[in-house]
Amino acid sequence: MVAKNPLLSGRISLRKKFMATVINDIWPDIMFFTLVATAVHLVTTKTSLDLEVNNALLGVLGTVLGLVLSFRTSSAYEKYQDGRKMWSNVAIQCRNAAVLIWLHVPNERPAQNGGQAMSILEGIIEKKSMINLVQAFAVSVKHYCRGESGAYYQDLYPLISFLPRYSSHGGKTEADMLPLWHASEDREHPYDHTQSACVSPSASASGSPAGSLYSEAEAGITSGSARLTQSRQSSWFTRTRNHDYIDPEKVLPTVHVHRPLKPARNPPSATIYDYMPFLRIFRVLGRVFSKKGDNGVATRSMMNRKKPELGDSNVPLEIIMFLSGYADRLLRTGTMQAVSASALISSINALSDTLSNLERIGNTPLPFAYQAHLRMSLWIYLFFLPFQIESVMGYLTIPGTAFAAFLFLGFLEIGQEIENPFNYDLNDLDLDMFCLGIMREMNEITAHAVPESSKYVFSSYNQPFAPADRRSAEDLVKQGTEGYTHTGPGGHGVGSQPGLMSIERTLLKAWKDVDEHARR
Repeated sequence: MVAKNPLLSGRISLRKKFMATVINDIWPDIMFFTLVATAVHLVTTKTSLDLEVNNALLGVLGTVLGLVLSFRTSSAYEKYQDGRKMWSNVAIQCRNAAVLIWLHVPNERPAQNGGQAMSILEGIIEKKSMINLVQAFAVSVKHYCRGESGAYYQDLYPLISFLPRYSSHGGKTEADMLPLWHASEDREHPYDHTQSACVSPSASASGSPAGSLYSEAEAGITSGSARLTQSRQSSWFTRTRNHDYIDPEKVLPTVHVHRPLKPARNPPSATIYDYMPFLRIFRVLGRVFSKKGDNGVATRSMMNRKKPELGDSNVPLEIIMFLSGYADRLLRTGTMQAVSASALISSINALSDTLSNLERIGNTPLPFAYQAHLRMSLWIYLFFLPFQIESVMGYLTIPGTAFAAFLFLGFLEIGQEIENPFNYDLNDLDLDMFCLGIMREMNEITAHAVPESSKYVFSSYNQPFAPADRRSAEDLVKQGTEGYTHTGPGGHGVGSQPGLMSIERTLLKAWKDVDEHARR
């Protein structure tokens, strides 16, 4: 997403500045209508043929088209804003769920129902793993909204690789594979249902044979660096933003997988068809006469942007199932208080609702009949515009028509571009940065050891009664409530008697001071 004006920013390459606008989408249409206006002007001035058309409907049709274009752009921007709000909800609920898991679930747990007791280390490992699942939910939603199905991505698989691959009651066969993994497999890399394909990372690291397993550290991160080098070389100028060079996979767990992982970010490659859209007719004809199918490479559609279909495997739903099961077990075993468990379940349900809203935004485009009729009406209006204004504007008909085409077609294309804000266009929402922010927050939450409040409240750095009393909490505790008296400016006592009454008057004095300065 381009938040600032890329034309005035010196940290974005020239290619990205050009792609951030809609000029590359509409310039062939502008050239066509400019040529029409030029032909009308030359025929009218150089020959005796009069091509003038009555302009009685010019103002009426222009007003109607302007209102319709305004509605088109407004509806698209509303979906854009809805998408941003839903991703804010994802961040909020992930934050809430992580805090509830980390703070309200005890680390050490006694044995219950004939089971084994859980040590402090085991409790911390369990909670951190579930928080990793919360982070994985946000990442999976990003891929799901972009139509990238499956779980084998460099930023997703390391977070969910520990989830069970087979049902608990079945054997390790394809018939027992759970939906999360069964739907993620494809024909290129079928899963080997043998013990040799289930070697753990620690066993492989200690020298055990891993068969045909791929190491993410070798395959995934290396390919990410290769793509980074390629992106630097492919740009017109290498000046760009710093966050374009972030490689978040380096801070994720190093796991082993039986197939190479797909990149975390896989935007469609820009070709000559993106800068010269009228050449796409040759690509369409080539596909008609060619029997070659899709090779799986992400390419742009006829509208100069990738149109993602929602993935066939709902990985976010699978993660919600595991998180809901975890919350249910905490509630049934009494490990978590009922109020806290209810709050955790509410956060998980809110994540599910947000996923449904994101699906609604992604798979509800403007009806094709409306788009086609609006585009045809606009083309007819721009085509006959030079015939109506030639007698009034003369040679200015040419630049006037070009500007009118730029204005109307630009707004039409902007509405088309932001209608689905989950693509890879520069004006779409930056889902990768949203996921990076959630990843930082998840790790920031788990960085706290949750000490008792008594260990940091009564310190020499805390002045709880400021500004009326600027003594530290450590000094106040040493004095005690019976000996507490507040001394105001000049050594005059504020309270008439020591004890809690003086503390209350100190709090009142603090309110008066704050209220006086706030009103200024």
